[in-house]
Amino acid sequence: MRVLETVMGIPMSIDIRDAGDHHRVAAQAFSVLWDADRRFSTYRQDSEVSAANRGGLTVDEYSAELREVIRIGEDAAAASGGAFRIRTPGGALDLDGVVKGWAAARAAGVLVAEGLHEFCLNAGGDVVVSGSPGGTARWNVGVRSPHDPAAMLAVLAVTDAAVATSGAYERGAHIVDGRTGLPAAGLISATVVADDLITADVLATAVFALGATGVEWALEHGARGVLGLSDGDKVLTAGVLTFAKPGKAR
Repeated sequence: MRVLETVMGIPMSIDIRDAGDHHRVAAQAFSVLWDADRRFSTYRQDSEVSAANRGGLTVDEYSAELREVIRIGEDAAAASGGAFRIRTPGGALDLDGVVKGWAAARAAGVLVAEGLHEFCLNAGGDVVVSGSPGGTARWNVGVRSPHDPAAMLAVLAVTDAAVATSGAYERGAHIVDGRTGLPAAGLISATVVADDLITADVLATAVFALGATGVEWALEHGARGVLGLSDGDKVLTAGVLTFAKPGKAR
C-alpha cells in the first residue's frame, strides 16, 4: 500500500510492502510530519519557531523538540567549521537544514515501532528505506539530474538506510555557506547515504555548503557514501555506493 500527502509544502509518501492493511500506522507517521510542520514552519505565525524568532519565547521556554533540533544543527555547524548554519545573519532561527530529515526519521520510527519491516518513506526526495520492496531486491532511489527534471543523475540501490540530496536546482541558491554568508559554491548537487535520515539530511546540506571538500569530509561524520556533482559537471564519490540501472527508481 502507498499513501501520499503534501506536508511542509512538498509531496511525501509512505510505501509499505508488509502484508496487511497499515493505513492506521501510515496515518500515525504522517501525524508526526504534520506536527513538525506546525512546530517548525517559519511560514506559520503560530509555530513555535516563529514565536521564538519574534522573541515571544525565552530559551528556557523552548520545547524539548526545538532544543533537540537546535542541538543537532549546532553540532553540524561546529563539525563543518561554520559552513552549515541554523541562523540567519540577523540571528533568527533557520532550521530548514535539519527539520525535514529529523521529522521524517521520527515518522519512520513510528513504522518500525509498529512492527513494519518493508517500507519506503519519501519526504520530498529525502528517503528512508527498510527491508526490501519484494524478495531480495533493494529499494532503488533516484537522484534527479540537476540539468533535467525528467532525468536521473544516478539510481542508488539501498536497504536499511537513508538517502538525502541537497542542491540549488529546485529552490535556487537557498543554501548559504555560513562561513561567508554567500550562496554555497562548488557543487550543483550533494547526495548522502547514511544509517538514518537525520544524519543523511544534515550531512547533505553541509556537504553542499562546504563544496567539493565536503564529499570526503562527510565520511568522517556518519556518511556511508557520498555522491556529488561539481559546478563543472564532474561526478565526485566517496565511501560505498551501490548503483542500480537508470530509470528504475521507486
